[in-house]
Amino acid sequence: MDPWCNDALLPTKTMPLMLLLAPGLALALLGAHFYRAGSWPLVFACLVLLALLAWPRAWVARLVQAGLVAGAIEWLWTAFGFVQQRLALGQPWLRLALILGAVALLTAASALVFRHPRLRSRFGLA
Repeated sequence: MDPWCNDALLPTKTMPLMLLLAPGLALALLGAHFYRAGSWPLVFACLVLLALLAWPRAWVARLVQAGLVAGAIEWLWTAFGFVQQRLALGQPWLRLALILGAVALLTAASALVFRHPRLRSRFGLA
């Protein structure tokens, strides 16, 4: 029995919604990151990807996955820059690196929810 497919825990209609919470939250957090940086086109891109999650098409799933992987890379790049700043100022940096590394890991992992059979069926992924 596949542990990812325990459908007895959630009703049929709410299962895809619950599974899409991870990428939705990751995109919202990434959008907030870009908002704070003042990068308005990237904020808009995150909002578009978030809205596209409601449209069940295979290309939407792949586009969101690519956006989440790119977002994870952005988190790692941001972590690298902040760690370099902290090192130059002689400030502690390990906690910052661990937190942003965890955010990057969770952002990348949220792209994996599209491998769940319910989402594969919803988005028409073969």
